This record gives sequence, C-alpha cells and structure tokens, in this order.
Amino acid sequence: MSPALVGIGCAVLATACFATLDSSVKLMGATLPIVTIIWIRYLVQAVVVSAALLPTRGLAALRTDHPRFQLLRGVLLLSTSVLGFFSLRHMPVGEFTAVVMVTPLAITVLASVVLKEQVSSLRWVLVALGFGGTLVVLRPGSDAFQWATLLPLALVACNAWFQVLTSRLARTESPMAMQFYGGWVGTLLLALLLPFGWQMPADALTWAKLIGMGLAGTLGHHLLTVAYRRTPAATLMPFLYAQIGFAMMAGFIIFSHVPDAIALAGIVMIALSSALGAWLTVRESRIVVQPAEA
Repeated sequence: MSPALVGIGCAVLATACFATLDSSVKLMGATLPIVTIIWIRYLVQAVVVSAALLPTRGLAALRTDHPRFQLLRGVLLLSTSVLGFFSLRHMPVGEFTAVVMVTPLAITVLASVVLKEQVSSLRWVLVALGFGGTLVVLRPGSDAFQWATLLPLALVACNAWFQVLTSRLARTESPMAMQFYGGWVGTLLLALLLPFGWQMPADALTWAKLIGMGLAGTLGHHLLTVAYRRTPAATLMPFLYAQIGFAMMAGFIIFSHVPDAIALAGIVMIALSSALGAWLTVRESRIVVQPAEA
C-alpha cells in the first residue's frame, strides 16, 4: 500500500477518534465537572506518551529549543479543550464540529494579517463563504441563538493560533516531544484546579469511559501525526472533513439529534468552502513546482 493511502487512512481514523472524543465529552459533561473530565483526558495522554517515549529514548527525547513556545502551545490546546467542553453543552456535536472546521479559514486570515502572507482573492471568497456558513449554523438574532453559541468562535481563534504555532515548532521539534509537553502542561495546570472541581467517578464503567475518552484523543493526535508524515497536508485536507460526518453520525446514535434544514445548509457551506480551499492549495502547489516551458 502506498504511503499516501496509508496517510489518508490514518487521517480518516483520526477524525473518527476526534468525533468520539467530542461526543464523549458532551455525554460525560452531564454528570461530571469540567475539571474532572478534562484533567483525566490530559492525564491519560501524558501518561501514555511518557510510557511510549521515555523507556526507549530517555530524557534526551524531551530536549526543546523553545520551552516558552511549548508552554504557550500547551495553554492554547488546553484553552481549546475547555472552550470545546462548554460549547458542547449548548450545541449538538455535528453543528459544533462544522463550526470548528472553519479553523483552516481562520488560519488564512492569520496568515494575511499577522504573518503578512499573500492571500488570493479566491481564498478571501472562500473565507467569506465559510464564515457565512458559520453564521447560518449559529443563527445570531434568531430564537435558537444563545450567547454561549459564540464559544466555538473563540475556540476557532485559539485552535488557529495553536495550529500556526504547531507548524512552526514542527520544523525543529520532535512530534512525540510536542505531544509530551502538550499533555503535561494541560495536566499540571488543571491539577491546580482539582480542589475546586474534582468529583470522584461513580463506578468502574465511568472510569472506563473517561479513560477511553483520553485514549481516543491521544490516538487521534498520533494518527494525525503519522498521516502528516506520510502524506502532504494539501492532499489530506479534504479527508479531514470526514469528522463532520462522524460527528453527525455520533449525534444521531448517542443523542438522537438530526440537524435541521438551516443548520444542514450552513454545514454544507462550511464543508464546501473548506474542500475548495484544500483543492486550491493543491492547485497552487502544482503551479509552483511546474517547470517553465522552453
């Protein structure tokens, strides 16, 4: 099997893991405090990555040239998780996932405004289409709108900064070291809040669900790392939107929720703008590498 197909398969499985994580967070949030849920999720990641990394590669694997950026990356990831928890309390999983998937469009805006990169007119049209779809899903001004539904937009902002920082650190830092620091930063920061938000899980089944949730997140990040190492990001991008489908499926199976026509139209707008953006990236990369005609 070609590396590209392996990468695509890993990316699709990663989206299934992330949809499972989001659905589990929404489900467990009905009975447990946020600090308990997210702390266990980060603790599982930190322990699993440490157990896989340290015995084979030792402390040398933790060397980093940018400890402050590793800390900032961990804080951004934790902020994304916290905002996701509160967002899922007020939104169905499918609609929430669709809004979060506008992150690549937000990165386009950051690339233009902060990094001063050149952005084509067509990309700005796709950004407008994607954010228009977000407004359709959130429906500001309607009876279905709550101020809490703006939380996913804050999540998108944090996630976009996280992705930009990750792409910069990935040039010099080990992927496993990045997962190690991301997991332990979240674990240690949340440990400070445990006295104010800890609730002992009621039984073994609850513990199993929480640990499974942490494993789903850890496995998803690992699969995505493998996918990016085997397949170009531009090729993977369209397949990452499978997460919307998995999230809608989980919302129907677990919560018996089906998006209404308006929400579905917004989801389609977001998916279409993002897929076209991925296609444009592939097209632009081919134009760059195409040799000049004699």
